[in-house]
Amino acid sequence: MMKVLDTKLCLVLSVLCSVHFLVQFSHGGEDTIHRSQFPEGFLFGTSTSSYQIEGAYLEDGKGLTNWDVFSHTPGKIKHNDNGDIADDHYHRYLEDIELMSSLGVNAYRFSISWARILPRGIYGGINAKGIMFYNKIIDNLLLRGIEPFVTMHHHDLPQELEERYGGWLSPLIKRDFVHFAKICFESFGDRVKYWTTINEPNLFTEMAYVRGTYPPGHCSPPFGNCSVGNSDAEPLIAMHNALLSHAMAVHLYRNHFQAKQGGTVGIIANTFMYEPLRDEECDRLAADRALAFIIAWVFDPLVFGDYPIEMRNILGSRLPRFSSNEKSLIKGSLDFIGMNHYSTLYVKDCSCSACSSACSPAGDHAIRGFLETTGFRDGIPIGDLTGMPRFFVVPRGMEKIVDYMKTRYPNMPLFITENGYSAPPKQDAALHDFLQDFDRMKFHKAYLAALLRAIRKGADVRGYFIWSLMDNFEWVDGYGTRFGLYYVKRQTLERIPKISVKWFSSFLNFSTLTLENDLSKQDLKEQI
Repeated sequence: MMKVLDTKLCLVLSVLCSVHFLVQFSHGGEDTIHRSQFPEGFLFGTSTSSYQIEGAYLEDGKGLTNWDVFSHTPGKIKHNDNGDIADDHYHRYLEDIELMSSLGVNAYRFSISWARILPRGIYGGINAKGIMFYNKIIDNLLLRGIEPFVTMHHHDLPQELEERYGGWLSPLIKRDFVHFAKICFESFGDRVKYWTTINEPNLFTEMAYVRGTYPPGHCSPPFGNCSVGNSDAEPLIAMHNALLSHAMAVHLYRNHFQAKQGGTVGIIANTFMYEPLRDEECDRLAADRALAFIIAWVFDPLVFGDYPIEMRNILGSRLPRFSSNEKSLIKGSLDFIGMNHYSTLYVKDCSCSACSSACSPAGDHAIRGFLETTGFRDGIPIGDLTGMPRFFVVPRGMEKIVDYMKTRYPNMPLFITENGYSAPPKQDAALHDFLQDFDRMKFHKAYLAALLRAIRKGADVRGYFIWSLMDNFEWVDGYGTRFGLYYVKRQTLERIPKISVKWFSSFLNFSTLTLENDLSKQDLKEQI
């Protein structure tokens, strides 16, 4: 009984203490943003991914994924957390869709667990219960006027493909991915109009094959001391296979499904913005190089047909080459660009002998573009700290990265498929500390204002998705890092709205927060 009273008291305090802030925040002067300022048809949504929220990791015929195995390896995840239960979205999806509906979003980005559809990849049959699960999600979203925005691969791979041939390091993955994509198009494509093939291939190739902190945990010095791996070669091979897998899936969709189903297909990259650490030409060139090595590595081949010249000049023959047929296949294999953007970093040049002595061994390395990134200059952070070491609050970076994409890839539609905030860790934090997420509201307001500036300068941005709908399994950080609009109590899995829910709902519903309309005594009673 005391636990229930404590929870209610925290909710009361959270609401009462936030009244003054919310009223001021919603009348915030010249930086105030309104949904009506964005283009007609603009998608506002929330994002999640299958492994991070679903749970039910071996239920109803689902097979093991690489993350199921990796997270059960002692020491790989903080506090030895895993996604066995996660947020139990598999059983609570209707409740979660109701949360989205009450927010007022018109889109929801989620991913399909490859191993829930094909437990053994191409080496086994289709799991009908997996198909049924995602059909129910899609149908219930559409009933509430929420557009499904579906990612086919968000880090979780059937473990059997890893064990049989090495997953993304083998060209066989292309065959398997297209097989999976075909089943997705056939099963869901009559209702899904927005597809993304792969989430952040530039991130998972780095984490899995450079640093070794994602499955399969490959790396080599100076990046790490894994038992297996080659950090110079393997990330380039994995990316090459991922890009070709994407292009083959798009080719399949365009030739056999798009005309009838009327959908579009893109890919999503992790996109930091980069600024020179020093006011020197070498650092300015290094910042340009960082953008090419991290972002254009994904998009240049799919738009222009080959890797960035900045990469080829440094990596030479180590960078894989596309055949003439492959170039024809990949060039133009995008209907839109997906960008996960959270932060901006400084860049320092490491290419010359004089400057490389000040760089770490990992920075003074060809695979990294002979550069080093940091969030600090003279001990001062580039922006406010968050709960992630490299995620600083730098709203101007949103405008700059969208400007960069608009210039490098003219006329390409863009979606901000992830943007979000996690608070710095606080010792002995209580429930009300998590619920009073004023900094999250300020973060989204500032980043949306920056995005709006880029749109007004001509960028064709068509959507913005908050990461994340609710607190979830944040990969190697486990459950201690919280990006959600809704707090999830680990003991009960109860979803509790944070103050940011009130702001985002107000923004989405064209309303203005007032004491009388939004924080009335009746509203307080409902929240209690």
